[in-house]
Amino acid sequence: MSDDDFMQEDEEFDFEYEDDDEEEPDANLENMYYSAKAQKEDNPLQAIKEFAKLVESEQEKSEWGFKALKQTIKIMFKLDMSQETLKTYQNLLTYTKNAVTKNYAEKSINNILDFVSSSQDMQFLESFYSETLVSLEASQNDRLWVKTNLKLAKLLLDRKEFTRLTKILRSLHQSCQKDDGTDFQKKGTLLLEIYALEIQMYTATKNNKKLKSVYQQCLQVKSAIPHPRIMGVIREQGGKMHMSEKDWEMAQTDFFEAFKNYDEAGSPQRIQCLKYLVLANMLMESQINPFDSQETKPYKNDPQIVAMTDLVNAFQRKDVNDFEKILKNNRQTIMDDPFIKDYIDDLLKNIRMQVLVKLLKPYTRIELDYISQELNISIPEVEELLVLLILDEKISGKIDQVQHIVALDRETSDQTRYAALQKWTLAIENLTNNILARG
Repeated sequence: MSDDDFMQEDEEFDFEYEDDDEEEPDANLENMYYSAKAQKEDNPLQAIKEFAKLVESEQEKSEWGFKALKQTIKIMFKLDMSQETLKTYQNLLTYTKNAVTKNYAEKSINNILDFVSSSQDMQFLESFYSETLVSLEASQNDRLWVKTNLKLAKLLLDRKEFTRLTKILRSLHQSCQKDDGTDFQKKGTLLLEIYALEIQMYTATKNNKKLKSVYQQCLQVKSAIPHPRIMGVIREQGGKMHMSEKDWEMAQTDFFEAFKNYDEAGSPQRIQCLKYLVLANMLMESQINPFDSQETKPYKNDPQIVAMTDLVNAFQRKDVNDFEKILKNNRQTIMDDPFIKDYIDDLLKNIRMQVLVKLLKPYTRIELDYISQELNISIPEVEELLVLLILDEKISGKIDQVQHIVALDRETSDQTRYAALQKWTLAIENLTNNILARG
């Protein structure tokens, strides 16, 4: 949050809550406030001292003391004075009971929480959120309670404290339920935000059973207008779930939806998700270039995406040597992603199988050693690929491990094709006879 945001917030407060029937604010406190505020850019430490004098000079907690503490928190946070910032915030929370209106207090606290959320000190943030929740127990501000718990839940997710995260998510979920325990669909937007956190937790803990259950619940929430970033998270994790099940087509669909949502939200995660989309696209052996769509085309030449673009081109050309070279030369943008790395073996196996089918086409007998040299892999790896192709009925033949050759049965392959045609013809005849019998 910028300085102008804080200034604007104070000015909005003056405008919204000014009441002609009330007495004018203490002119002395007002003068002290603006005098201190004028110093915060050039002399922040002096501004802190002057704001402190204002608070000390109050006869009772007032709006100007609240504003002074807000500005002090901002200055101290910028100066990396973590403990002092937290102590000042604790003091500010005591003002929310009667010094300012409930709406203004809620808006201010929410803005402060957003402002400090950029901190890399996880312990500081946890203390900040915890102090807020303790204060909210007395004020019973449900809306701010939910927002603060969501922030704390995101923090615990980043810290991988899943036991504590589970308890908070359970409390949040209960706030969205009716007395009979069913979900209150009017709180669909909040439900999706909670589900998004749950899905990320189950993805991180590799609990696919619960991940699938929550993912299905997400798709059933209809009465919601969620932020596109939330839907991006849900769809991305859904894509990862489908990838773990090797359902490449469903994964590709989810990654595409996630990419569109992240793009709409302006989230940098769209680039990572686009990489996952390309990965799924290749694993499903699609001949459609994922960069041909109008949504993805603008990112085709993005520095982080160029390597994936080259990878797709090599894949569609079935150039396994170029494919492996691109992987090797772009380790940082491709191989350093743990999720992508998990599927590189599947991807290499996929392109090698395609190249192998093409390589075998003109032959009835071929040496394993020759295939090994062409694909630049060991003979045991060649045998593994051949077994997969035979089992998938993409080729018909036998591996002779004594003579180190594979013998392809072209006649049997033709017979299989004719048998399939005969079966299809018979099915059409049966369908025709059934229609005529009904007529």
